[in-house]
Amino acid sequence: MPGRAFGRSVVWAIAALAGAVAGSLGFGAGIERGLQDLRFEVRSRAASGDVHLVEIDARSIQAIERWPWPRRNHAALVERLDAAGAEVIAFDVDFSSRSNAADDAAFARALDASRTPVILPTLRQSAGGGRSGVIDSLPIPQLRRSVALAAVSVLPDGDGQVRQAPLGVVTAGVPRPSLSAMLSGRAGVADAAFPIDYAIDPATIPRHSFIDIRDGHFDPSALAGKRVIVGATAVENGDRYAVPRYGVIPGVVIQALAVETLARGVPIAAGWQGPLLLAMLLAIGFGMARSRVALGTLLAAAPMGMLAAAIACEAWWQVQFPIVPALIGLGVAGGGMVALRIAAAARARRGIDAATGLPNRVALGRDHPGGAPVAIATARIADFDRLVASIGPGDVAALVARICDRIALTTDAATLYRIEDRLLAWRVLEDAETIGDRFAALRATMLSPVEVAGRRIDVTLAMGFAEDEAGDALRAAGNAALAADQAIAAGESWQVHAAGSEASLEQELSLMSELDEAIDRGELAVVYQPKLDLACDRITSVEALVRWNHPARGFLSPDHFIPMAERNGRIERLTLAVVHQTIADLERWAAAGHAITGAVNLSANLVSDQAFNQALRELLADAKVDPAMLTFEITESAAMIDPEGVARALAEFRKLGVRISMDDYGTGQSTLTYIKQLPLDELKIDRMFVQFAHQDRGDAVLVRSTVALAHELGIKVVAEGIEVAECLAFLRAAGCDMAQGYFISRPLPPDALLALLASGERRWAA
Repeated sequence: MPGRAFGRSVVWAIAALAGAVAGSLGFGAGIERGLQDLRFEVRSRAASGDVHLVEIDARSIQAIERWPWPRRNHAALVERLDAAGAEVIAFDVDFSSRSNAADDAAFARALDASRTPVILPTLRQSAGGGRSGVIDSLPIPQLRRSVALAAVSVLPDGDGQVRQAPLGVVTAGVPRPSLSAMLSGRAGVADAAFPIDYAIDPATIPRHSFIDIRDGHFDPSALAGKRVIVGATAVENGDRYAVPRYGVIPGVVIQALAVETLARGVPIAAGWQGPLLLAMLLAIGFGMARSRVALGTLLAAAPMGMLAAAIACEAWWQVQFPIVPALIGLGVAGGGMVALRIAAAARARRGIDAATGLPNRVALGRDHPGGAPVAIATARIADFDRLVASIGPGDVAALVARICDRIALTTDAATLYRIEDRLLAWRVLEDAETIGDRFAALRATMLSPVEVAGRRIDVTLAMGFAEDEAGDALRAAGNAALAADQAIAAGESWQVHAAGSEASLEQELSLMSELDEAIDRGELAVVYQPKLDLACDRITSVEALVRWNHPARGFLSPDHFIPMAERNGRIERLTLAVVHQTIADLERWAAAGHAITGAVNLSANLVSDQAFNQALRELLADAKVDPAMLTFEITESAAMIDPEGVARALAEFRKLGVRISMDDYGTGQSTLTYIKQLPLDELKIDRMFVQFAHQDRGDAVLVRSTVALAHELGIKVVAEGIEVAECLAFLRAAGCDMAQGYFISRPLPPDALLALLASGERRWAA
């Protein structure tokens, strides 16, 4: 995406600038030194053995007993080394002042007679004593006749550590090679320096005590053909310097390390620009990483790669690169890429429904930013709260996923969005004229139960469709959702959005007006589903169910017009009409010799409604049957909203003689306290726990435990959803009181029920 590409480009530019600024200002010098020490450790190696040290050590000083030594001792040393066949003898000892004449002469004669080349030191050092300037120190003229002169100056850095050595130094106005350059045969370029390779372990440089060489207590073959450096290592001589990795070591050891360094070539101290360029090339990979794991791997590998490249350059080509600016560039680039990825992830999370992982309303608007006309379809999950209560919040995602699978299969939807907890949306290519075929296919697909967590659940979808010429997907989705709601209100499976919300409001109000007229004209039909008393194996009760066969709209499901009646304040009239019809039918059946009870579903809106209670009193006062023949079924979820208030209201019904049943038990969050608190006569176990209780161990446990609990509290138990004989047999064995379901009978009109009662049919008999 262009935005992401621009973000990466900005990060790369900032990273390169940060590295360049760090390199130019020398930022991170301490870190650089630490990394250089680490590289020395990694490349650690032994000395070549071609350079030997003759130490003016503590034992030698003790043996000779004075310092400076009489120069006849140096003369004797030269004679011994010359006789041993040393390749070259180099002194790191100051001979710039005279001693006694005899010793100076003896040393001079030894130097003149030596067949082995001898190098004497020149030094350039500060004047000291508060005076400015430098002093050049050369050996006395008497000693210079047959020797070479080389500079032995050291070059401490600002922190006092010696990291480099000179190739040449101007002393007394003459450019001279350094001791290390002369011993290694390198050109002694004045005022040029090179980095010393402290990967060489100084402990591996062969050493000999001065006194042993002078007195001949050594193996001459060990020094034959070797380059020998003579210098002080005793602490009391004070010729010691701080160096990387090894702390404080004698100056002569530094000279030997410098010679060992130059033996492989002249090292180059390169700049920071090359490593920074390599770092930026590596940083390009950060932006190309396809996953967090890949990015994390690159972030870890890139610095290691830089360090490995630096080590390789030093080991193979003797080029030392400062890498801190490059690492700073990598760090800025890596941090920037991580920040971009975090921002992108946060942006993506805003577009994801946390419960299901589906894209949400934000994603819908982002995926369809507008410009071209767009058409959106929505599917609202009917009775969603009850479904959630029945399966539990943990299985909601699985339920939505199963529904999405069916929608995708039926509609060819490329992406499904969960724009509300119970509302799904997707973009469609059909128009308002052809979308009906897709919706009809989806409706047919949803007729089969959805399996979630081993349970088969009936799910109903109400669908809506809307178009938006400006390409506003969110506006289209909102209109499609409104169309789905209108479909529910109209008792239809789907609707196409019509411009203007007034039309939908008028449609709902119109339907409610027609409901009033239907009640007044007695057009609503009440049917009854029998309940089987398992103790006597007879039908002793029924549940009243309302039906509305609209003259123009056809059959309207109660799930469509009852919620609409609740929203529009019509549920009281509708319920009283059902109660009135049920009482009339109970009277007629009783007159025919069949004294059975009847149950009516009571909306949560009516539990505490005083007007309803008064109207109910009047109905019961005129009734010719005992009020105990009437049962009100309230849902468990309604009872749990306000248990104390519901308990008081139900107690009023009990005073009238009406029995109370808790419907859909098991689908909510009821507790023993609530069940004990409510004035219940029966519990009605929801069909989803009953239907497969003879097969599902979990359902069986719930049914048995509910029966046992209810009986302990003096409450009868009704199980609904019995569709096979095996399920009924299980309920008998579990001690259930009553059973209801299609295996016993489907809902019947009053006359058909009377005929069933009169026939004595008992196909359900044990």
